[in-house]
Amino acid sequence: MFDPETKKELIMEHYTHPLNRLTVTEKDFIKVNTNSDSCIDNIDLFVKIEDGIIKDMYFNGEACAISTSATSIMIKLLIGKTVEEAKEIMKNYNNMIEEKEYNPELLEEANVYEDIHKQKNRIGCATISWRGFAKVLEEYEKQRLN
Repeated sequence: MFDPETKKELIMEHYTHPLNRLTVTEKDFIKVNTNSDSCIDNIDLFVKIEDGIIKDMYFNGEACAISTSATSIMIKLLIGKTVEEAKEIMKNYNNMIEEKEYNPELLEEANVYEDIHKQKNRIGCATISWRGFAKVLEEYEKQRLN
């Protein structure tokens, strides 16, 4: 989908100029932390979901180029989506990472990580924020039940 040079450019653009890097203190955001046991990656996600739609999303923390860019790309991809659409995108992203069947059209720029499985030590970097987003969805479901 993307040639190697374009992949590098997209990753570096989202690393050097990440979208929505900011700490949010407003109460209507769900905040979760996701981190790595094997490196410095430690990311806080802040997600606002209203009426089943991801209205806004931010992140902050310390992370490598892959983690930072993957988070920025995830945010760009998910804002404005319904929770159900986001779940489908997340499933396809994880399938791509795990070399399973997936729909590349759903992933847009996230397709830059289609070959990350070749660098096993980088898989955690490319998925850290997605794991955090899964925690956000769990918290969202808990809040809806209360």
